Amino acid sequence: MEIVSPGIGLILWMTLSFTALVFILRRYAWKPILKSLHDREDTIEEALNTANKAREEMKDLKADNEILLKEAQEERNIILREARKVKESIIEEAKYKANEEADNIVENAKERIEYEKMAAMTDLKNQIASISIEVAEKILEKELSKESKQEDYIKKLIGDAQLN
Repeated sequence: MEIVSPGIGLILWMTLSFTALVFILRRYAWKPILKSLHDREDTIEEALNTANKAREEMKDLKADNEILLKEAQEERNIILREARKVKESIIEEAKYKANEEADNIVENAKERIEYEKMAAMTDLKNQIASISIEVAEKILEKELSKESKQEDYIKKLIGDAQLN
């Protein structure tokens, strides 16, 4: 029953032990523990500051990225407009060249048709002349089969030649 009603000696020894324990703990344990706690606090605070700085940098980077994205979209739009202009100019140039080539083809075809027409006319004239000569020869052969008719014809030709 000494624990319920302790004696003075026990209280003295317990107080002395407790004081020695507090002194030893304060001297050797509390300072390193408190120092490590302060170091841990500093590290956590530093990490929080770094995280805040990183968050701010991320906001800045996000804003910069949005600006860059807008610039890239504007540049893309400019490139697309230029590409459309180039496409339209190429199409116009191709149409112009096609029309020019078509006109040249039509002109060449007209020239060939005219040349073939002239060749056909010349050939037709030659054939008509040849047929006329054959017909004239046959008529003359028939008409001039007698000598008297030949002499009359020669006289007539001489008379026509003198009139001209």
